[in-house]
Amino acid sequence: MTTHSPSSAPTARQLAVLALPAVLIGVLCALSLLALSAAAGALQDLLWTRIPDWAGVADGSRLWTFGMLTAVGFVVGVIVWKIPGHAGPDPATTGLVSAPLNLSVLPGLALAIVVGLAGGVSLGPENPIIAINTAIAVWIVGRLWRRVPVEVAVMIAAAATIGAMFGTPVAAALVFTEVVATQGNRQLWSTLFAPLVAAGAGALTMVFLASPVLSVDVPSYADPRLIDLVTGAVVALAAAVLCLGAVYAFPVIHRVFHRLRNPVLAITAGGVALGVLGAIGGELTLFKGLDEMKELTASAAGESTGELALVTIVKLVALLVAASCGFRGGRIFPAVFVGVGVGLTAHSALPDVPLAVAIASGVLGAVLVVARNGWLALFMGATTVADIGVLPLLCIVILPVWLLVARRPEMLIHPPPRAAEPEGAPV
Repeated sequence: MTTHSPSSAPTARQLAVLALPAVLIGVLCALSLLALSAAAGALQDLLWTRIPDWAGVADGSRLWTFGMLTAVGFVVGVIVWKIPGHAGPDPATTGLVSAPLNLSVLPGLALAIVVGLAGGVSLGPENPIIAINTAIAVWIVGRLWRRVPVEVAVMIAAAATIGAMFGTPVAAALVFTEVVATQGNRQLWSTLFAPLVAAGAGALTMVFLASPVLSVDVPSYADPRLIDLVTGAVVALAAAVLCLGAVYAFPVIHRVFHRLRNPVLAITAGGVALGVLGAIGGELTLFKGLDEMKELTASAAGESTGELALVTIVKLVALLVAASCGFRGGRIFPAVFVGVGVGLTAHSALPDVPLAVAIASGVLGAVLVVARNGWLALFMGATTVADIGVLPLLCIVILPVWLLVARRPEMLIHPPPRAAEPEGAPV
């Protein structure tokens, strides 16, 4: 997006004109997210409830888990290989917001993410649905509001989708505040005006139609103590170190899977690995992790410290495998589950650590490493326990964690630049 000097900053009238497309795109992005989630939910119910019940398969069957994830790997591999557009770029190479895709890619990408989400793959919908909504928004804006730059349309669609996913425009504001801050010479609120309108419209649409709940049920943090700064920092650092291990392993595992040149082979192999992990960790370690983290928190009192640690590690390895082998999906929601698991494990080992502090700090450490966005990490930490009372503590806890992760590699693969195609070569 072109930078603006103070003299060339958009006027109030120019910003007001953007409000209409921002509202429309915000509503559209929320409806797109709802449609994708509904399709994935219906297919998940079929694959994991109706068919097993009809076939007489016991709940939690390890054999069914292994077979289902292997089959899902094969199906997604075929989608990526055969459908026109190849279901988008390798997700390991893309961040939360990337360049808009061609419309021809979207059917394959949507089908791949629906099958993956429904089949139990340990990835979230965030990256693919933002990519889908961005492509649609850019196409619409290019035909109805041609004077709106592509970069603005991308920000509007991404903000709308983030607002819809989290049920509040605050998450979008925090993400794009950091983006704008890194680009310099721009008026923050003028730049964020249209994206925030879109995020608000997307969030309100989602709240009215679905009322998403992204928090776990824990006692409120009502009795702050100075020692909680220390224990919170230790838990956050533990989560960060655990996730940094996955970050360093990421390019290695990615290379291993991509030596299998055909995506059917690579993603099916990933499905086999996820099936083994799911058989070890149980169904709580499957899927994107938001519903599962609530179940884990509710049942944590009956689990040992070792059992909670095992579930957490299995989920992290499953995230690593799914993100490396070619499954389409995002990494933030599974990272939140990992953070919750670290917090529950810490509280189980040290019951004097307040549960809200342990979980919020664990989520902060995990999200900070995986998303590499401090504002989003603070937001997710406080939102996961639904307690703004932990926010002052998290603002201190994040400081040593940021010192640890600031210069570390991101959970992102940077592909080498492609050589120019020889003239006449097939595309």
